[in-house]
Amino acid sequence: QVQLVESGGGSVQPGGSLRLSCAASRSIYSSDKMGWFRQAPGKEREGVAAIDSDGKPVYADSVKGRFTISKDNAKKTLYLQMNNLKPEDTAMYYCALGWARSLMASSYNYWGQGTQVTVSS
Repeated sequence: QVQLVESGGGSVQPGGSLRLSCAASRSIYSSDKMGWFRQAPGKEREGVAAIDSDGKPVYADSVKGRFTISKDNAKKTLYLQMNNLKPEDTAMYYCALGWARSLMASSYNYWGQGTQVTVSS
């Protein structure tokens, strides 16, 4: 079992930046893969970024060049640096832990409660 707690969400203007954090309740194992997902009202949950044990990332096309996923194993924390935010990035953001470096929700079996990101002028 592992608990995941996200933080760092908030309201920003278009073009602004936020850094999301996801603290895990146990050490991040070499077999763990972690990811960030988001869900806007009325839309399905979509994968934003994922990272494997070697730190290799994968990104959704919609966030490439703007978002950066990283992790600090010593701090048991996953991060998502979001730059040049757009109104369409508005959503609840969730971190997840699973068995594949994937943007598919079915690859993850542990989820946090989410943190809200709102991008508006």
